Amino acid sequence: MIVERLRNMLNLKGDGVAREAATLMGGNVVAQAIAMLAYLVLTRLYTPEDFALFNIFYSYIEVLIIVSTCKYELAVVAAKDTAESTAVARFALRMNGWISVVLLTVALVLYLTHSLPGDYAELGAVALLVPPMVWLCGSSRIYAGLYNRVRRYREMAASEMTNAGTGAGLKILFGLLGMKQVGLPLGTVLGQGAANLVYRLRMRTLQLPVSTRAQRRAAAWEYKNYPLYVAPKEFINSLSAGLPFLWLAFYFDKAEVGLFGLALTMTFRPANLLNSALESVLYARAAEGVREGKPISRLLCRTLLAVNAVAVPVCVVGWLAAEPVFTFLFGSEWEGCGVYVQALLPWIWLSLNATPLTFLSLIFNKQRTEFLFYIGLLALRAGAIAVGIHVGSFLTAVRLYAGVSALTLLALAAWYAALVRRYERTPR
Repeated sequence: MIVERLRNMLNLKGDGVAREAATLMGGNVVAQAIAMLAYLVLTRLYTPEDFALFNIFYSYIEVLIIVSTCKYELAVVAAKDTAESTAVARFALRMNGWISVVLLTVALVLYLTHSLPGDYAELGAVALLVPPMVWLCGSSRIYAGLYNRVRRYREMAASEMTNAGTGAGLKILFGLLGMKQVGLPLGTVLGQGAANLVYRLRMRTLQLPVSTRAQRRAAAWEYKNYPLYVAPKEFINSLSAGLPFLWLAFYFDKAEVGLFGLALTMTFRPANLLNSALESVLYARAAEGVREGKPISRLLCRTLLAVNAVAVPVCVVGWLAAEPVFTFLFGSEWEGCGVYVQALLPWIWLSLNATPLTFLSLIFNKQRTEFLFYIGLLALRAGAIAVGIHVGSFLTAVRLYAGVSALTLLALAAWYAALVRRYERTPR
């Protein structure tokens, strides 16, 4: 039923992208619905300050995952054949494991010697959960790449639902037990562990070939552009995405950071759900189309038109009703979230039009050029936050941060369109 309704909503009946995106989104919709509904309880068990510390915790993870996998999980989908895909996946899994061990060793030494820096020190023993979470998230992304390559979207959806359900239940339990600071991050780690288990239990059904050390090294070298250009780009993007929590938290009240964190979570979760599902499906189909020399513009345009048919009215309603809805749903302690939602909505709308197309730089081997966009984005975001700090306004910092993010996505969307036009005009 979920699959059929999503397919009809996208107005792409019978289209393979709609079926596959809807299958992946069906499970993810349930997963995100569980997670978002849990916030109705979590915001009454945890304070804005608790959420601020959790946002700081997760900001470190998003950055460190890039280091632990070097984005080789994306090469799993782009590999020429199953043997090469398996080899690069196993290389990435081993690298992720060793780097996570190094991170844990460093975190233990810093914690035991009371040398944890900045907001990391404020997390206390919770900081020791960062390396295990990095390992679990990195492994999950590599597994997802293997399943995505063979279009096994049911398993991907099942993993997402397990993550959301287990994580939400444990966060609520820990909140009821009074485990305030540790409850949110610990529930997240255990939920991700359960999600990984779903992938592992079904891995044999993929019937992956055995790979030798030489094959793994050869595959890693073949896709060296991923650690050379894609990983630095994603590292910079993750770092700039975490700036409000890693930087503004030093200058403004933690409660304000928590309000912004809730607004960001409740708006970008649905957007990222759609972006992630569409990017996974479009990446696999567009890569196949390019390998066969077929045009891909019609596929991309039809998908984005369908997305905007839903996104535009939703964003307009969100702009008008944000403040009363957030206060009603999450309680008076969270009054003020609506202002941040309004600041984020233009950025969210543009992300729905550009983020699902980020794979185009991989298909056309333009990672170096895309990397320059994200260097510029980091500089613009840092400048926006610096202005907000200078004028002493957290809201100004958020508005400028969201504004420069939106403008960069607009430029990226135009560049992606130019890449597709150039490809389709080139004789094959």
